[in-house]
Amino acid sequence: MSGFAIEARTIGDGAPTYVIAEIGVNHDGDVARGRELVRLASEVGADAVKFQLFDAVSLMSADAAFAAYQRDLGAKDPRAMLAALELAPAAMAELCALARSCGVHPIVTVFNVELVDAAERMGVAAYKSASPDVIHRPLLEAMSGTGRPLIVSTGAADLDEIRRAGAWLRGRAAAWLQCVSSYPTPDARAALGGMRDIRRAVGASGHGVVGYSDHTTSIDTGALAVAAGAEILEKHLTYDRAARGPDHAASLDPGQFAEYVRLVRRAEAMLGQGKVVLEIEADVRRVSRQSLVATRAIRRGESLSARDLCAKRPGTGIPPWRLRETVGRVAARDIAPDHVLREEDLA
Repeated sequence: MSGFAIEARTIGDGAPTYVIAEIGVNHDGDVARGRELVRLASEVGADAVKFQLFDAVSLMSADAAFAAYQRDLGAKDPRAMLAALELAPAAMAELCALARSCGVHPIVTVFNVELVDAAERMGVAAYKSASPDVIHRPLLEAMSGTGRPLIVSTGAADLDEIRRAGAWLRGRAAAWLQCVSSYPTPDARAALGGMRDIRRAVGASGHGVVGYSDHTTSIDTGALAVAAGAEILEKHLTYDRAARGPDHAASLDPGQFAEYVRLVRRAEAMLGQGKVVLEIEADVRRVSRQSLVATRAIRRGESLSARDLCAKRPGTGIPPWRLRETVGRVAARDIAPDHVLREEDLA
């Protein structure tokens, strides 16, 4: 049992995949746009929306640089770019309240220890750490120290760094997302198998829930991730993939996101509950399996030898794996040749 939940919603342990619509900075610094995206996330089937709480001046030093995918956005420097995308805590609190009224959990990524108190006043359901902060022990401990669940993203982190973060969070409610920190991520580099390695890396720390933070542009990646073991999915949602901003191009528009969720639910249904005998298999199981069959007429009171028995369909009698224990038993009644042996036929 993983024991991981966000409020009353169990995640893992066979529960439906938890789908997070990452709004991030796709609101473009406009709270009205943020409200639109929250409502859209609810309409397209997300379980949660996620925002990013940061202060550009506090986050970025004078030496900060653009990531490659951010260089062509027209900002003069990284702080200017981020400053234009900030939402004040009061505006984000409004969006969190709207999310709850729409039936989705509000989740926030906090980028500075100093902002955790402000996030707490928003009534968030859970926290998520950004991939670069898997090495930021003070921030991870500040978010998890609130007592709320923490989802840790692991883009650009190696397994030793993930193990170390798992040790820091031992005994706390944490889940882990495989992530490729490339925007967008080519399908051939999606690395869904990383979830398996992360599960092993953090398992010793008592963490069981693993998922995938999806930066591909493919609509079926979430479904494939579910088939590979994802219990949480995070995917960027935008109002327009052609909009100007750092994350829009690696996001899905509302129609695409709805299809993304539909495929995830289809994958869950096809995955099922593990290896069990299904009711739709009962007929084939009965008629196509084989049973022990008499090779000759056997009289009541006769002891059966191996020559008296063979295996034939259907599978309604004594199964062939019991041949050895059946040899030497005594017939309780007359048994006609070429008929299936049943337990009541033997003493």
